[in-house]
Amino acid sequence: MIQQGTWVTIRCQILDASERAAGIPTDTAATPFMLWVKGTLLADAEIGQEVRVRTATGREEAGVLAEAETAYPVGYGAFVPELSGIGPQARALLFGGGEDA
Repeated sequence: MIQQGTWVTIRCQILDASERAAGIPTDTAATPFMLWVKGTLLADAEIGQEVRVRTATGREEAGVLAEAETAYPVGYGAFVPELSGIGPQARALLFGGGEDA
């Protein structure tokens, strides 16, 4: 059971494959148009149930509960050693000092 107030992802179908616009690639046209929304769960539920969520902007959306405690899989790539000194260099150029500026 996923508790009310948990950060979750829901999904809902906006268009059936047959309703998709003409002229899109065939592999895209063969799949339904889906909406994925993240928000806080408004009532206890299980994965796969129809639920309502409140988004970070305050909207309420309905859909099928897909995932609980959803993370944002954003990364900035691998460490680049050449970039590690940019902060101190910028401070020196802007303020005329070293790393303490």
